[in-house]
Amino acid sequence: MKRTEEIEVITIKVEDDSKIPNHPDFPLLIYKNVFEDGDDIPAILNSNDWSGEWLGSVHPFHHYHSNTHEVLAVKEGHATLQLGSEQGEVVEAEKGDVIILPAGYGHKKLEASDDYANYGAYPGGLSFDMCYGEPEERPEKLENIKKVPKPEFDPVFGQGGSLFDYWRNSF
Repeated sequence: MKRTEEIEVITIKVEDDSKIPNHPDFPLLIYKNVFEDGDDIPAILNSNDWSGEWLGSVHPFHHYHSNTHEVLAVKEGHATLQLGSEQGEVVEAEKGDVIILPAGYGHKKLEASDDYANYGAYPGGLSFDMCYGEPEERPEKLENIKKVPKPEFDPVFGQGGSLFDYWRNSF
């Protein structure tokens, strides 16, 4: 695993489009090319209290989670993801990359290599809700997002991680 000072951090901030709220304060973070062959990604995430991990892919439709933040750590392959909403950023997620999605941030897989796989995990191992941007869910989900606390640890680098350089506000 690379050291925090060796990685490129990309921030993405997409405004609420009245369907996908995104997060009012925290930007989405992408850590480029953090993990290297041989790194035990689940063990690293777990050691920083991001757990409940699964291995799979991103859904091919826009969705978000209103009750927790999420980390996606790319184990293999590459994928084109749309982050934020239909007007959001289109990015290439590649082996070794880490994407940290604040609560409320939309994400969708546009296409992926046959071998694409990412781990997903959540601070404290919380169970996530699935939100689709439907009008009837919006009032409750906006309230949920406001109640999600900043995590205690960066999912990759722990207490001294880059996340805290970018997620400064707390509710």
